[in-house]
Amino acid sequence: MNHEHGGDIYGRDILYDFSANLNPFGMPESVIKAACAAVPESDKYPDPYCRELTGRLSEHENVSAGNIVCGNGADDLIYRIIHALEPKRAVVAVPTFSEYAKALSEVGCKITEHRLEESADFALDESILQRLTDDTDILILCSPNNPTGRLIDGHLTRILCGVCRDKGIVFVCDECFLELTEFGSQGSAGKFMNGNVVILKAFTKTYAMAGLRLGYALFGSAELAERVRRSGQFWSVSAPAQAAGIAALGEREYVGRARKLIPAERAYLSEMLEKYGFKVYPSDADFILFRCGLPLDELLLNEGILIRSCGNYSGLGDGYFRIAVRLREENEKLVGAIEKVMKWQKA
Repeated sequence: MNHEHGGDIYGRDILYDFSANLNPFGMPESVIKAACAAVPESDKYPDPYCRELTGRLSEHENVSAGNIVCGNGADDLIYRIIHALEPKRAVVAVPTFSEYAKALSEVGCKITEHRLEESADFALDESILQRLTDDTDILILCSPNNPTGRLIDGHLTRILCGVCRDKGIVFVCDECFLELTEFGSQGSAGKFMNGNVVILKAFTKTYAMAGLRLGYALFGSAELAERVRRSGQFWSVSAPAQAAGIAALGEREYVGRARKLIPAERAYLSEMLEKYGFKVYPSDADFILFRCGLPLDELLLNEGILIRSCGNYSGLGDGYFRIAVRLREENEKLVGAIEKVMKWQKA
């Protein structure tokens, strides 16, 4: 089976996973303890409305609890939003996370792809405004974008929020990687929130909780939030995941440490990749997109290292790869493995 996402370490001998973009410090100890402590209580159904977690999120995000919906990861919420809205026409900038298009296709939505230009290092610019026609129902963007790592400019975000409000377009801004950027929530579309804006966030990335599956969405409209809350499965978030999320919200210092580490390690990896002649694209995130003429993913698998081939992203193709920014010791292992396979190629 062709796996379309990172993190598929199963069934193969992987020593280092650079395909999944998670907080390099791993899951906080407090989160592990909270999840484990909730397991004995899992003979009961979890709270379907995630009341305590939503209350903590309300304080954390300064958003009314009625405007917050929790889900089984942000991926779950993408499908619930789209199935609740059943849009007819959508605009998506590519390359980007493939689940947007998959979910839109499930409801028969016509998708207009706005292609991000390699010559502009895949930065989103105001040309996307031309795509937002009067018959557009939904705009889905990612900031920082996956796999390019580029943030949407704040001025453009403000314009997009206003245009979508005026045209009656729902603007879904996926900010799952935003907390791990240097800017944190300062770069959020939440600064320009209105009734047409939806912001996706995930504990998955920020707190390295990929296996627990926990995400949430912030809505400018309580009515829209309720529609999404009623969409999808009833018990979407397990008791251990809810407990873990509550504990994670107390880990402010942990997130700050990652924000300090990532830029330095990203710069180190970018320099090393360029040293070997690879084309490296600018990134604001905890991952890097680059291009090379070798089947690097296959070569590194022989070294027990998994990276993300981006050949299946619309707007990219063979030769594009994405790597996560990890701790220095792990990053050095990756660099050493690349040096080894490059020497083999020259031999």
